[in-house]
Amino acid sequence: MRVLLDECLPRKLKRELSQHQVVTVPEAGWASRKNGDLLRLAEISFDVFITIDQNIPSQQNLASFNLAFIVLLAANNQLDTLKPLMPKVVQALFSIQPGDVIVVS
Repeated sequence: MRVLLDECLPRKLKRELSQHQVVTVPEAGWASRKNGDLLRLAEISFDVFITIDQNIPSQQNLASFNLAFIVLLAANNQLDTLKPLMPKVVQALFSIQPGDVIVVS
């Protein structure tokens, strides 16, 4: 699975998804892009976009993108806070399809 990690997530989170091809937004050269532009770029090269931005489902028409979304619900974006969520993310990556929005808490 080709996974794009939002720039608000720690880069080291990639280690938790070692079975997948994971790139961060800055690594892709898309830092500071607005969500709509970012998602249009992402749907070309990636299967899944992972973010902690809980507002993205209400700000964007996610069904219009050929991309799946995982939204992490956590108190903050620190690696130690997010790591416990990653087994559920890994599980979701086995069945997620374009257009799906999965919230992991």
